Amino acid sequence: MLAPMNKVNAQPTTMPRRNVLAVGAVGVGAAGILAACGGDEEPAANSPAPAATSEAPSTGAAPSASASGDAPPADALASTAEIPVGGGKIFADKQVVVTQPTAGDFKAFGAQCTHQGCLVSRVQGDEIHCTCHGSIFSAADGSVKGGPAPSPLPARTVTVSGESLVLG
Repeated sequence: MLAPMNKVNAQPTTMPRRNVLAVGAVGVGAAGILAACGGDEEPAANSPAPAATSEAPSTGAAPSASASGDAPPADALASTAEIPVGGGKIFADKQVVVTQPTAGDFKAFGAQCTHQGCLVSRVQGDEIHCTCHGSIFSAADGSVKGGPAPSPLPARTVTVSGESLVLG
């Protein structure tokens, strides 16, 4: 690295070692702050562990073809088999949560908590949980069951097309 030129005597200027270290520390600190803003945060230590019906956010990959050999619709969100009866799955990339409260009855809701906009974090049985501040919503109708959320999750439309779920 070339040192900047001093305009007065056209000689390279040097930066005191203390300033170089301070600039380096600021750069490392900024990198740490940016890394802390990433989306792969661990749940808080006092948050309950996800239940067996919880699903990781979808990668957005299209579901595989059904057993009949028909290709799923291009706009398919998931296969019906991916949504457990009495549970659900969060699709973070689409900001939607899909549940199946009873066999063959699929529901969809916006996945942003109505308290402060956090993405809901898990579906456990008949409940959708937001672990940011403890709000709990009904997996059957999106209504508030507990916590600080002031209103239900907004309903979204999901339809069954063959073995696929289409958000619409």
